[in-house]
Amino acid sequence: MLKSVFRLSVSLAALAAAPAAFAQQAPAPDAAATEDSDQIVVTATRSPVNIDQVPASITVLDKAAIDRSQDIGATEILLRTPGISIARNGGYGTSTSLRIRGAESDQTVVVIDGVKLNDPAATGGGYNFANLLIGDTARIEVLRGPQSILWGSQAIGGVVNIVTAAPEKPLEGSFDIEAGSRETVSARAAIGGKTGPLAWRIGGQRFTTAGISAIAPEFGGKEADGYNNSSASGRAELTLTSNLSVEVRGYYSNGRTEIDATSGDNSDYSTSEEFVGYAGINLSLLDGRFRNRVAYAYTDTDRDSYGPTRARPLSFESDGGNKRFEYQGSFAFTKQISAVFGVENENSDFRSRSPAASLVTPLPAFARGSAELTSAYAQLSVEPITGLTLNGGIRYDDHSRFGGQTLFQAGGVWRSSWGTIVRANYGEGFKAPSLYQQFSEYGNTALDPEQAKGWEAGVEQQLFGRKLTFGATYFERRTTGQIIFNSCTATSTVPLCFVPGSPTVHRFGYYSNVSRAEAHGIEAAGALNLGGFTLDGNYSWTVAEDRSAGTVTFGKWLPRRPQNTANGSISYAFPFGLTTGAAVRWAGHSFDNAANTTKLDDYTLVDLRAELKAGDNLSVFARAENLFDEKYMTAYRYGTLGRSIYAGIRGRF
Repeated sequence: MLKSVFRLSVSLAALAAAPAAFAQQAPAPDAAATEDSDQIVVTATRSPVNIDQVPASITVLDKAAIDRSQDIGATEILLRTPGISIARNGGYGTSTSLRIRGAESDQTVVVIDGVKLNDPAATGGGYNFANLLIGDTARIEVLRGPQSILWGSQAIGGVVNIVTAAPEKPLEGSFDIEAGSRETVSARAAIGGKTGPLAWRIGGQRFTTAGISAIAPEFGGKEADGYNNSSASGRAELTLTSNLSVEVRGYYSNGRTEIDATSGDNSDYSTSEEFVGYAGINLSLLDGRFRNRVAYAYTDTDRDSYGPTRARPLSFESDGGNKRFEYQGSFAFTKQISAVFGVENENSDFRSRSPAASLVTPLPAFARGSAELTSAYAQLSVEPITGLTLNGGIRYDDHSRFGGQTLFQAGGVWRSSWGTIVRANYGEGFKAPSLYQQFSEYGNTALDPEQAKGWEAGVEQQLFGRKLTFGATYFERRTTGQIIFNSCTATSTVPLCFVPGSPTVHRFGYYSNVSRAEAHGIEAAGALNLGGFTLDGNYSWTVAEDRSAGTVTFGKWLPRRPQNTANGSISYAFPFGLTTGAAVRWAGHSFDNAANTTKLDDYTLVDLRAELKAGDNLSVFARAENLFDEKYMTAYRYGTLGRSIYAGIRGRF
């Protein structure tokens, strides 16, 4: 089921830095929690936590919610959660930006099985959600608000954690096969098991679609732009002794997307290849009160673009990678006092270039850059009286280019005996300029880090044994030193409009720290569960504005961020095995540009879903997305999917 929890976390660990027993699997009994507590695994704290002790704003989607949604891509299901908006340059596979609480898309950290996945070669060093399919995902967690203490550089908007399935039986498996509109076919399968000390699982997915025109039809888009993606994930853990285990995890994705020029249809396409690897050792001491993990994580992202009609088809190529060593420890002093602490070292590098179309022009040298970041963090969680939890923590980052940075976070949660929960949180964010922003052909090595401070306060009420829950959170965030791209004219005399080291050669633009942004808003959510009947919804009011004094955009909305969004869903499970449901999403208007002169209209999307059990382990399902064929745009000039019908079969054994 979908659990919306407003959690104030001052955990200073990164999602990637947690012991497997704490974050990636069901938590083992811990001295800081009662055995009969309703525990969930929360990436913000890296330890077993009762859902009512989760202070920062977080939404948890478990496997049941993921299956019920029937969504193919992770973006679609994330969009149903509070505070989330997206912008996509066309259909499946095209560039997809996800924003949390109105922050920039590259201010969101994405984690897959404990490994932070960002692309140092991307413009802002962020993650492109275009190729992230549901695959063998068993759990999705969305942590909202500044979280750089937990996640380091980049986590100003929040964190999205993807956890793949771990085996629970001696032998188990699953599959999903579906097909539908626009020659779309998706096939996914996974198998795994637990045999003695070994637990393992591997899964894969293949997705292909003829797609839609990336450029909207009203702007000349006529030909469909197809997309295909192959992905695989795997994990294995070997228990050597009762308190010692080793673990490996991996994720791979390979996609090909047909794209259009901004002027209309063409035959260009792009490819993307992503790899995530992890190896760790987990050691538990003092009967589980002292847990330790040492690990190495590696990511690599390759992106290329091609123009088949060019003499030299290759028009762009880039490669970005991260290598990360980390130690994390957690210690339960008593049932009321626990601590999390650790150290991390991350090395990032990138290279990119844009070859000319003419074969006469030599291939340009790669723009290259690298950075090293060493961090230490600590968090203390205390329950001074029954029902009150207080958290506090500190993180220190030593960046090879920007020196030292110290961040703080603190908060608390109070739980009453009558089901009322009150939460409050203060957090700080820090994002170093991306390698691309510093060292690419548009780079500026004099950039400073972006800084953010934010706070939130919320209340939640639970009634009738949690059958009815509702609550709301108010938040504010202030970002300074925000990095933007400045365009240059051919006659500009601004020094940064010239290629570094070549004072007579102009370039198209450069990056600089000139922006100040502020965001505030309210997130409200509620859910009713009565047997087979489920009703839930959420509403987000997010005011994200440019507050750069003295500029023409002062007070304007930040681009592609609707101030008002709402989601609702209803479902009913009949006794004979049929489950039916409907979902609606409404997004208010937004603007495509900083000057707020290009308006993106509001839109409403309605989906219908049904699933029928055909046995203990088999079911058939069908859905209609955008039932009323709403015409809308999340990015100006780019198309969106119209009415779509899909049907399939799934098995679990």
